[in-house]
Amino acid sequence: MASHAESAGHHAEHPWYMNADGTRARLKDFLTSTNHKRVGILYGSAILTFFTVAVILGVLMRIQMLSPDSKFMTGQTYNAMFTLHGIIMIFMVVIPGIPTVFGNFFMPILIGGNDVSFPRLNLFSWYLYMLGALVALSSLVFGSGPVDTGWTFYVPYSLSSTVNAPLAVTGVFLLGMSSMVTGLNFVTTVHQHRAPGMTFGRLPLSVWGIYSTAWIQVLATPIIGITLLLIMVERIFGIGVFDASKGGDPILYQHLFWIYSHPAVYIMILPAMGIISDLFPVFSQKNIWGYKTIAFSSLAIASVGSLVWAHHMYVSGQSDTASILFSFLTFLVAVPSAIKIFNWVATMYKGSVKVDPPFLYALGFVALFSIGGLTGLVLGALSTDVHTHDTYFVVGHFHYVIFGGMGFGLFAAIHYWFPKMFGRTYNHKFATVAFIVLFVGFNVFYMTLLILGWAGMPRRYYSYLPKYTDLQVIATVGSWIMVSGLAMMAGNLVYGALRGKKATQNPWGGATLEWTLSSPPPLENWEEDHPPTITQGPYVFNGNGKHPAPGNGSSGEGAAAATGSPARRGSQKKGH
Repeated sequence: MASHAESAGHHAEHPWYMNADGTRARLKDFLTSTNHKRVGILYGSAILTFFTVAVILGVLMRIQMLSPDSKFMTGQTYNAMFTLHGIIMIFMVVIPGIPTVFGNFFMPILIGGNDVSFPRLNLFSWYLYMLGALVALSSLVFGSGPVDTGWTFYVPYSLSSTVNAPLAVTGVFLLGMSSMVTGLNFVTTVHQHRAPGMTFGRLPLSVWGIYSTAWIQVLATPIIGITLLLIMVERIFGIGVFDASKGGDPILYQHLFWIYSHPAVYIMILPAMGIISDLFPVFSQKNIWGYKTIAFSSLAIASVGSLVWAHHMYVSGQSDTASILFSFLTFLVAVPSAIKIFNWVATMYKGSVKVDPPFLYALGFVALFSIGGLTGLVLGALSTDVHTHDTYFVVGHFHYVIFGGMGFGLFAAIHYWFPKMFGRTYNHKFATVAFIVLFVGFNVFYMTLLILGWAGMPRRYYSYLPKYTDLQVIATVGSWIMVSGLAMMAGNLVYGALRGKKATQNPWGGATLEWTLSSPPPLENWEEDHPPTITQGPYVFNGNGKHPAPGNGSSGEGAAAATGSPARRGSQKKGH
């Protein structure tokens, strides 16, 4: 391991995005920087902080569920806990997570660009995100108490609740604006800033995932924004939009909310699927199996996934015809997801598979997301949904899809790009142990919730019948194991960033453009007058664990063979 002195001066002779002028960037430099890598670090720092807070809230809720007559917290406190847990996890962590951190940091590099299309707007989106987060969380200390409506803000409760719901709603509205601005920026960047020769058929699949997600952010987010504004209008001015006593329709709120919020599930999962699609060829050392079908399946998920919102509303009184239609569409959207999983597994066939920590999380993603998808079919079918609606089965399914999907995709991305981002490595053996602990704890926790839900345990209750005690205790112990794995992973990464060994330029043998830059990368990616020229797609390997060197002109579909010059040290633009 490097000494402390080495740690302090490790990058002194190699200017990089944190010390481009030879001195370590200060907080003020980050807060005023429009460079895409620095904005990605700003987002990452905030999101990991909020994630930690939400995990602590989750652990406190599980302590309450250790006993049916637990007095650890009151019912009102429990309501506030799971509402804040949901708001933080969904709107501050899961939706912005991968696009804002790794989309910002790596997407311009992956397409051969120097930055996003609108750098100032990119920094503004982070400030908007932070403002929205702080406004939402300020409901803890202002007004008559923290919001307790659940993260869905269902009416009529969000209209009649005496707690400070308007403040939380305003915060989520601002978070939605930030998401929409980011999506618009990314769509424009992919269309306008690709390097010469970087056609849509040569984009890395992680870029396809971010691109598909950005369209959902642009098209679906205004719907939730308008819906939340209508809640504010009704509370402040008494206009009957959703309140039945004033001529409104509470079911209309559910339709408007889920028209956005189900596509939002794919905002959460599509970027993770893109990253997993990048990892499988690298750690199998062979071209991805079915590049075009994976790319087009991302667009198919984004489009068909926007048409299934009313499967959340089978018991709301909608017509049988509508329920049957939405059930059919729900099963249909499973097809492009299954295509991706089939292609990932097929990529490993006859490959030279290396099970390094990033690939462990990729394999974990496939296993957990598959369980989430299969349990989703239970909820998509009319008869079984009626039995499991509003039970712990929904909670287990949701966490298998979102935490097992987006969460493990995020962890895979962190472990994969960590050496490139920080120029240091973490302890691989310890990372493997942390994965095993996390994976076991995850399944003990959420599989038990699936069983509890099937047995009839309703969600959002702070107490329960004594017959559920044993399973509740097992679930709580599983949550402790899972959090232990998260703590081990975090400790290993922090130690690696501070004291880890120096990373090589391409430790995994990747074939996409980011691995042609130094570790860590410079502030500017390429010389302005010498962008890379792309001659092939992103995934070609020669069978011996090496990828073709950029610029070697080797033929075949796959590797990001490119000519061009990375930015010279010291030639970075000022003002970044």
